[in-house]
Parts: sequence; C-alpha cells; structure tokens
Amino acid sequence: MSRSIEFKNHPFRFLLYLEWTLLATTILFSLFGHQFQRITRFPEVTITTLIIYGLMGLRLPTGNLSDKIFYTFIQVILIVITGIFGGKTARLFPFLNLILVTRSCLIFKLPGRIFVTLFSFILFLVTLRLRFYRFPTSPVWQDKFRILNLNLSLTFGLTLLFVLLLMNAILLERESREKLAVAHQKLKEYALKVENQATLEERNRIAREIHDSLGHSLTALNLQLETALKLWQSNPNRAYTFLAKAKELGSMSLQDVRQSVSAMRSNPLQEQSLESAILGLAENVQRATGVSPICQINLLHTIPSEISVAVYRIVQESLTNICRYAQATEVKLEIFTIETGLILIIQDNGVGFDLNQNTTGFGLQSMRDRTISLGGELKIETSPRQGCTIVANIPFPGLNMTDDQ
Repeated sequence: MSRSIEFKNHPFRFLLYLEWTLLATTILFSLFGHQFQRITRFPEVTITTLIIYGLMGLRLPTGNLSDKIFYTFIQVILIVITGIFGGKTARLFPFLNLILVTRSCLIFKLPGRIFVTLFSFILFLVTLRLRFYRFPTSPVWQDKFRILNLNLSLTFGLTLLFVLLLMNAILLERESREKLAVAHQKLKEYALKVENQATLEERNRIAREIHDSLGHSLTALNLQLETALKLWQSNPNRAYTFLAKAKELGSMSLQDVRQSVSAMRSNPLQEQSLESAILGLAENVQRATGVSPICQINLLHTIPSEISVAVYRIVQESLTNICRYAQATEVKLEIFTIETGLILIIQDNGVGFDLNQNTTGFGLQSMRDRTISLGGELKIETSPRQGCTIVANIPFPGLNMTDDQ
C-alpha cells in the first residue's frame, strides 16, 4: 500500500506554503474589504471551513481509489460551503479551486487529474452563474455581465489548464529523476559486482600462475639442493652441477615472482614509455628461455594511456604463454601505428595449439576482453606444430572499427 503524502514526506513542500499563503489571503479578505469593513455574512463558518481545507493538505491519500474520491468529495463540499457563506469573498479569484487541482495532481493519475480539473471548472461556472443571478436584468447589464462572465471563464479555464500542465511537467520530471536515481544505483551495484568478479578472476589467475610456475620451480629447486647435499662429500663435481641447476631454477622462480607482482599493478608501465616497457618484457623472455625476441616498434602517434596499458598486458600475456608452452626458438613482435589506430603482431614458431580447444582459457579471454573494451579486434591464427600469430587492431578513441571496415 502506498504511503500517504504528509508534511514530512511531501514531494513539493513549497506547494503547502503556497496553499497556506492563498488560504491566509482568502481569510483576510473574508474579514475585511478594501476599507477594512467586514464583508462576510458568516465569517466564523468561512474561516473554519478554510482552516479545515488547509489542514487537509497535510495528509493526502495515495492508496485506495475510494479514499481519494472521498477526500476530493470533502474538498468540493468545503468549497461549496465557502462559496455559500463567503459573501463578497466569492468575488475573489477562486483560489480553493486551484488548490483542488494541484492536490488532485498529487493523488490521481492523469485521467483523474483531467476529470478533477474539468469538474473544478464546471463548479466555477455554476458559482459564477449564481453569483450574478440577482443582479439587474436590463439588456445593457445583461450584455455587460455576459462579457464579464465570458472573460472570467476564459481566464480561469486557461489558469486551470496551465496549473494542470505545470503540475504534470513537474511530476514527470520528478518521476524521471527517481527512475534515473534507481537506474544509477543499480548500475553502481552491477559495476561493483563486475569489479568484484574481475578481482576474483585476477586473483585466481595469479594463484594459478604461482601454483603452476613458482610452485613447480621451488619443488624442483628443493630436489636439486637435496641431491647436491647428498653428493657434496662423495662427488663434489656432480654436486656443483646440481647447485648450478638450482641457481638457474632460483632465477626462474624470481622471474615468476616479478611477473606476478607486475600483473597486480594497476599501472604496469610505472612512468615508462610503452616501447621501454615492451623491451623490458622481451629481456625477461630472453632470460627465461634464451630466445631473444625480434622487436620492431614504430609509434608515430601519441598513444593514450588506456591503450598503452592494454597493449602491455596483451604482450605480457602472450610472451608468458610463449615461455611456458610454445617451446619456440624464434619470437617476432611488431607494434606500429596508422592513422586510425595501433596494430600489434606477435608471432612465434612454437608447437602451437588447437584453437577450438583453447579459446576459453583466461589468458586468451583476457586479451580479447581488453581489445574489445577499446573497440578493437583480436585475431589468433594457430594450429598444432604450426606456431601462433596474434594480431590486435585497436582504434584510437573516437573511431569505430566497424565504420572503418
């Protein structure tokens, strides 16, 4: 059930202040005229009715339709009583009818608002008719009163229409802001869920990296050291061989740790240029595999930071996969810019893989997601024993890949 509109939760509290101002003005004119003469036949009834009418604005029903209709009916009765006992107060502009329309806009839907507005206008016409019923009926006066009634009717009708349109516009704008606020809140919640999911996936990826690479290297390192200790006295030469192998495994483990730490950085470039960062990755590949990648980097345009980070991550993931799985003896890396964007090509002569069976891995999916998020396209060409070629085409901001194609 909808909550009633009260003073503490009124959507437009300034309307209450406006109502009270209009009612106070009506009360003053019901007591005094322009020369401070009493002009109301029953001021007590009029003032009591106006006070009740004003207090009704402190609680507007928004639940059952029957409650709304009964509430509106009571307001109409109060308006009629004020018109009957208000004496010359009826000559004032009918503020009560305007308040009736504004309140109906808060409690009814559009059809109900239109009906109340029309009824208020009809009530005004009836009151206007009765107001001049006892005046002289000479032809001259009849023409004057007819013109006066027509002017008052048109003026009040246009005023009611203006109030109805204004209230509808205000309510629609408020409803739009509320929907926008709800949508914004849902979007924030969704973004938080996506961020948490991405963080969880990144942690899982790093955990897998540590388990698969560092765990394996440390286990092998421990075995080498144990064997060296056993052979240290009986066969020092063989022990030295195992120690040398242990040192090599230790260097590989240190490199794995550095890669994991680099993967967790929010800005992996760390104030470096993209070219310097890529060359650093190439040096890591050389230390880990003994293969020196052939790098051709030709950046003729300024690269936005978000593209630089994405390219660095794609290259990092590709070279990591080459070190672990490709068994390559040759790696080529090419990065260059064109008028519309940046092209990245990574090629190796390793063992390759079946693309249909390796498209769901986190590494490949991460590269695709990074490229697509920038409006680009990632292509992978590989097959068993045929090496692998990765091509990323990333447009500069403001360009659309589909338009260029």
